[in-house]
Amino acid sequence: VAQSKNLRGLERGVFIGQRCPKCKKVYTLSRGSCPTDGVPTDEIVELPNTGTVTTYCIVNVPFAGQAIEIPYICGQILLDGANLSFMGLIQEIPAAEIRMGLRVEAVWVAPEDLGPTMASVKYFRPTGEPDADFETYKEYL
Repeated sequence: VAQSKNLRGLERGVFIGQRCPKCKKVYTLSRGSCPTDGVPTDEIVELPNTGTVTTYCIVNVPFAGQAIEIPYICGQILLDGANLSFMGLIQEIPAAEIRMGLRVEAVWVAPEDLGPTMASVKYFRPTGEPDADFETYKEYL
């Protein structure tokens, strides 16, 4: 049920999170329970398309079937208002300029191509905002 809510959100071009009734943390791409407290997360929270890069990896090794030109960047994205990051592709920034704390926004596929899948998010790109302060994301590393 929780996965279905997340996937239906992606199909509409929005990120869906669920809040723990005990610790009040919000988990995106939730599986329906709080990983800390082990209780159901029933409250639905619509999250913004913006977040912070907490960690990243610059990929320089080619592989069979590769669709993205190297080097490319994979990063852990902590959406604003969420308490759990997830991996996303980061583009529209040179690999040499990627950094922890970079503020990013989701770039979605065209509305007619949205579906119940993370493939609805093409990638994340810099917002141009100042970097997030380390204190705001250090516990998510």
